[in-house]
Amino acid sequence: MTETSSTPSTAGDAQEAPRGRLQRLMRYLPLVAPVLLWAVPGGVLLYTGQHWPLPVTLTGTGLFVLGLIGMPLAMARGHGRRQQDWAAIVGDTLLGSMWVLFTWSVLLGVLLRLALTVAGVGDGQDRARIVTWAVLGVTAVLLGWGYAEARRVPRVRRVDVELPRLGAGLDGTRVVLITDTHYGPLDRARWSERVCERVNTLEADLVCHTGDIADGTAERRRAQAAPLGTVEATRARVYVTGNHEYYSEAQGWVDLMDELGWEPLRNRHVLLERGGDTLVVAGVDDVTAESSGLAGHGADLAEALDGADPGLPVLLLAHQPKFIDRAAAHGVDLQLSGHTHGGQIWPFHYLVRLDQPALAGLTHHGARTRLYTSRGTGFWGPPFRVFAPSEITLLVLRSAS
Repeated sequence: MTETSSTPSTAGDAQEAPRGRLQRLMRYLPLVAPVLLWAVPGGVLLYTGQHWPLPVTLTGTGLFVLGLIGMPLAMARGHGRRQQDWAAIVGDTLLGSMWVLFTWSVLLGVLLRLALTVAGVGDGQDRARIVTWAVLGVTAVLLGWGYAEARRVPRVRRVDVELPRLGAGLDGTRVVLITDTHYGPLDRARWSERVCERVNTLEADLVCHTGDIADGTAERRRAQAAPLGTVEATRARVYVTGNHEYYSEAQGWVDLMDELGWEPLRNRHVLLERGGDTLVVAGVDDVTAESSGLAGHGADLAEALDGADPGLPVLLLAHQPKFIDRAAAHGVDLQLSGHTHGGQIWPFHYLVRLDQPALAGLTHHGARTRLYTSRGTGFWGPPFRVFAPSEITLLVLRSAS
């Protein structure tokens, strides 16, 4: 568990300026990133002293050029207006593969080459070829392992969370969190069934889904989402929208979750009573709802808490961790979020941290507010998880007494 203290407004303003510049630079990333992803590994593997036979160099160069052209086209056809699943699978797989190849081309291209030089191993060509085969070997192993990690049923992560205002009657309340299931082009209906079966073994009082159910409309991904209707909880099953719902007709997902027996918490709350004590369980729309243009959608925490006794502890569902500033200002006791995927493919988490205050796990914000950020139950896009395992989270709430 990490501690995060609130900072004075002057410090916050000082941090905001560089963050603003970084966010402006990020706008150009979609244009520059594909070139770097393909050009850097191509240069490291083919043109840094290996002296491959000409046919090898020409073939390798041709493949990198083909990939540089084909990957954006496949992603555009897969995630653009046409929504072709086969193209999304090709584009996403290439994207994840090249991210891993790029990362290790840079790391091993510098560090391993330096180590070999210091150790006096071989001549320049020998060292270059050792680096090439090391990069390809590490990439192949990580992609194989990462694919298995992404496709497996997530491990259950248990976390005990003490909430000072929680009544003794609610001590031991079991809250199961799933999030970012991202049902998509790769059919995961059977995986979805197995995830729900695992959830049902946890004897939850409350089951929460904090958004990003799928990539695609509810009508298109209904078969993969349908097993969510089998999830069991002794008190309630609650859901809030994520940003990906607002790319895919969010109201359709709200309606489907309601049909499956989940209670959409769209800027509203319900009460969970146990042992004579009460917990306010509130939820808000994702922050992207405010700019979606969808009538009636937008994050409004004041509305979500309207009518709730201010003396009661509050559990808040909000898809993105960065909502924590508003939660802390309203005195929320515990916010549950997803969205980050824990970075999904290392070292992408460094980019995630430019936008979010937490990556994964339990953090403290302000005087009493706690935030739990899940690494997510599924995966988005590239079917890989490298050093960022998925999770089903069991949070056991503890009272101070």
